[in-house]
Amino acid sequence: MHSSHASAKSFGSQVYIYLAMAFGAFLVAVSIDLFLLPNSLIDGGTIGIAMILANLFGKNLTGVFAVLLNLPFLYLAYRSIGKAFVLHALFANVLFLLFSYLLHHYFPYPFSGESLEIVVIGGAILGIGIGLIIRYGGCLDGTEILGIIINKRTGITVGQVVLVCNIFVFGACGLVFQDWHPPLLSLIMYMVVIKVMDAVVVGLDETKSVLIISTESRAIAEAIVHELGLGLTVMYGRGGFSGDAREILYVIAERLQLADLKEIIYREDPSAFIAIENLHEVANGKQGYRTPKKKNRIGSLFSSVLAPNQK
Repeated sequence: MHSSHASAKSFGSQVYIYLAMAFGAFLVAVSIDLFLLPNSLIDGGTIGIAMILANLFGKNLTGVFAVLLNLPFLYLAYRSIGKAFVLHALFANVLFLLFSYLLHHYFPYPFSGESLEIVVIGGAILGIGIGLIIRYGGCLDGTEILGIIINKRTGITVGQVVLVCNIFVFGACGLVFQDWHPPLLSLIMYMVVIKVMDAVVVGLDETKSVLIISTESRAIAEAIVHELGLGLTVMYGRGGFSGDAREILYVIAERLQLADLKEIIYREDPSAFIAIENLHEVANGKQGYRTPKKKNRIGSLFSSVLAPNQK
């Protein structure tokens, strides 16, 4: 009976996760097809590149270009991050393609207004949509996947990788449109997106430290190691009031893994205590402070991304 109840609960939670990501993909499609593209604005990352291509070859092809551009990054994610993440990301990309097609063909009513209205409203809707997808373990932008992989190999933060990519994307937008007004407005809108996304995704910082106190620490530790592939440290403490000996689990996780991590913890112990903190830097011994020579930095960066299994 308990197993049947747990299975039903797990199925219900999975349905909720996919519905939330589907709604997020719908909001992203609404923002892009009704607010951004009709007003020559773009998003950052691979979605921004897809929007530039759509302006050149047909605005109904945004979703197609986005999926095609994200496929190589999904392959890298499959090798370096995990199957569950790739499944969620692929689900979000396919639904974005579907919603973009439907909106373009069956709801041709673009939003027209002042630049401030477009930037704030369109950016807020986009931020909510992307935030929902990220919050429930998915991703719609290949540059963020690249950022996660590079962060694991080099210590460069995901935000820095995405920012550098977006500088090139917004620059390309100005060159393609022969007008620097749209990319500047897009940059302002990008700030709105980040702020709204931060409000939707609890703890947007890339790396988190998680302390777990539970009477089922052994079961939780085994589930984290075998299901998420994360390492952890077991520390021993004592209750300040009860005086009982306790095992405390310490885990470092990416923000995209937090939803799965909390689900595993509360599945094993619904009364577990969890403390989550932002980490600004993680260094593995002296490796985190090594500065590669300039001439070798680019080569080592791409070799570490494209060949993650090499030692």
